[in-house]
Amino acid sequence: MPAPSRRPRRPAKAAPPKRLPRSSSRPPASNRPRRPGSQTAFPALPDDGLERLQKVLAAAGIGSRRACEELITTGRVEVDREVVTVLGTRVDPLNQQIRVDGERLPSPSRVVYLLNKPVGVVTTNYDPSGRPRVVDLVPTDRRLFPIGRLDRTSEGLILVTNDGELGNLLTHPRYGVEKRYLVQVAGVPTPETIESLRQGVALSEATVHAKRVTVRSQHKQSTVLEMVLDEGRNREIRRMLAALGHKVQQLKRIAVGDLTLGNLLPGQWRRLSWDEIEKLRRSAIDAVGKLPPPRPPRGRAQGPRAGRRPPGRPATSSRGRPVERPAGPGPGRPRRPGKASSWRKGPRKPPAD
Repeated sequence: MPAPSRRPRRPAKAAPPKRLPRSSSRPPASNRPRRPGSQTAFPALPDDGLERLQKVLAAAGIGSRRACEELITTGRVEVDREVVTVLGTRVDPLNQQIRVDGERLPSPSRVVYLLNKPVGVVTTNYDPSGRPRVVDLVPTDRRLFPIGRLDRTSEGLILVTNDGELGNLLTHPRYGVEKRYLVQVAGVPTPETIESLRQGVALSEATVHAKRVTVRSQHKQSTVLEMVLDEGRNREIRRMLAALGHKVQQLKRIAVGDLTLGNLLPGQWRRLSWDEIEKLRRSAIDAVGKLPPPRPPRGRAQGPRAGRRPPGRPATSSRGRPVERPAGPGPGRPRRPGKASSWRKGPRKPPAD
């Protein structure tokens, strides 16, 4: 009987290549950039009045934060006539001379504008569709950004600034700055619906609630609510009411903290005074801890109609020369983008019992 044939043996696996020793040029672990999502905490920076160089450049309108970092690393930025290439260098913009490509940086000034956003204007700084933006309504050469957001179909109060610290204070949920809205909804919400808005409505990402809800007026087929929120999610009010069976017909933000629209029409704006900005900062920080020392005012705060000259004074350019402008709403004056407010005016009707 023939012997059974044996299977050929498999060739042995090749040994894995040996790892080469680490190169001496590789930076130590403490100097490597942190991976995204890492929980490593950096030590708190001292409150010595200094700011990071790339932040100062971005606030002066040189470019985005990333573009300013490239200017620093390529050796195009000087501080007190010395080239600085290290990111995170802390400087004093008031007492040090900062130059970019040999030209001195203008003295920084933080400004805050209160704007009545019309319907049809977007709050983003970059819009590929070319729609009108809130930053286009404020005639200034500074690099501004809106604090918070209002969707395109909403209107009302929004703040525009170049102060990133103030923007964080007013938008971060931990500070709980109140925002007040007028909301016109279809139908008549029941008392149970109003209580659900106060207790919480489950959305896809979390359960959200309004801090206060009151009925301002009632009409035949709609109701006007006043809602106060202390956080801001994407289309939060519209999604809350849609989950309870009421469609939002109009939405208008009327206050942020103690700031209100006043007599500003849609598309109009005014510059906040130093006292108003400090009061806004205190209302945000007093809720969580000690208030840092306030910065001294930089520049002159303008009145309630910023950008308008007193009556009787002729218009002049930046060099003091008279400027002729058309008297009527001709082609020399661009139309204000957006739509006029369509809120109903008249005596309020008490809610039906």
